Amino acid sequence: MIEIEHLSKHYGKIKAVDDISLKIGKGEIVGFLGPNGAGKTTTMNILTGYLSSTEGRVRVCGYDVMDRPLEVKRRIGYLPETPPIYRDMTVEDYLRFVSELKKVPRNKARAQIGDIMELVRITDHRKRLINNLSKGYRQRVGLAQSLVGNPEVLVLDEPTVGMDPIQIIEIRKLIRELGKDRTIILSTHILPEVSAVCERIIIIHKGRIAAEDKPANLSGGYRGAGRFVARIEGPAESVLRTVKSVGGVKSAEPTPAGAVGAGGDGDARDYALETEKDPDVRRRMFYALAKEGHPILELRVVDLSLEEIFLQLTTKETLGKEAV
Repeated sequence: MIEIEHLSKHYGKIKAVDDISLKIGKGEIVGFLGPNGAGKTTTMNILTGYLSSTEGRVRVCGYDVMDRPLEVKRRIGYLPETPPIYRDMTVEDYLRFVSELKKVPRNKARAQIGDIMELVRITDHRKRLINNLSKGYRQRVGLAQSLVGNPEVLVLDEPTVGMDPIQIIEIRKLIRELGKDRTIILSTHILPEVSAVCERIIIIHKGRIAAEDKPANLSGGYRGAGRFVARIEGPAESVLRTVKSVGGVKSAEPTPAGAVGAGGDGDARDYALETEKDPDVRRRMFYALAKEGHPILELRVVDLSLEEIFLQLTTKETLGKEAV
């Protein structure tokens, strides 16, 4: 559906995008993340035909963006971070105007606009001036215009900016529904939104792809130190002394929710443990605690959150080998 091969964009000596290659299949919802200045907006602008590339090739639905720009634009719905709306028009008039720009047949435009307004829940505001709408509803109008023409690909840049929590939940649900028969690229700084909606995540840093995987797989591939939560029975002072004596354990402390006697385990508590990156200390910790008569009742790995992975990858001065 979308193929990007060795894409680069230079502004003089500055490489905004540096040799990016990726493929996105039909029906995928992909999160496209990166700090400000990372090159993600430039990449999206090239993908949608608003910018030309310095090097590389981009194909959408089999059409080259440079060779067949109109064919590509017919197949892409784009919601930029600042929606391209005319505030002195009513919602319905604006969508009719967009429909004409996208050359939707007039005999289909009226029904399509009605369906889109119902889909994004702006039907009750169809006769209102866009300027009189709240920021959240203006964002909905921007999303509506991206759906005009029934595009096969949606590129959404910060689609929930300005929305209240209830609206955000509604739009997340809508994006999942739209992703059943469309390819969606979602760019946002709201990282929990990506975790809730996207099937795959691409993180871009300094113009290059720093990570690309399913959300569930990223934690394992980019985990730093080992992090565990262990439920251990015994006096807290003795347990902590024993755990900290085990080679490779960096820190250990009771968790805020690890109350004594939680879950009917007597004087058991939950402890947050952090270990060195490479050594697996679980076996040594088991023997050390067993020797002191403190059984481990539960031990689970704590994965890195998407926020932690994002910071780990984008705050490095240089990318590690895993980012190449």
